[in-house]
Amino acid sequence: EVQLVESGGGLVQPGGSLRLSCAASGFTFRLYGMSWVRQAPGKGLEWVSAITGSGGSTTYADSVKGRFTISRDNAKNTLYLQMNSLKAEDTAVYYCASCPSGADCPRGQGTPVTVSS
Repeated sequence: EVQLVESGGGLVQPGGSLRLSCAASGFTFRLYGMSWVRQAPGKGLEWVSAITGSGGSTTYADSVKGRFTISRDNAKNTLYLQMNSLKAEDTAVYYCASCPSGADCPRGQGTPVTVSS
């Protein structure tokens, strides 16, 4: 059974940073492209970033490009999202997903991020 457990969310001031983690189990992590998606209050799911199984290729939504960095540690079965220069519009619940699109595949329970002064 696929299990994904996100952590690292919280309250941060505009311009601040957070690092999200996603601990994966129940599948061969290194063989799967992974992604982060988010859902802001009252809005639909938004794809944020994806990474290949090897970690050699990454993609980002235009809204986070240059500010967020996705990475993974296949030895630890863990996915990361480093978020810098956070803005109020980054406020959302962040989910990791076990496929590059973030859609139609298992996601975790999410970790909330609030950017506010």
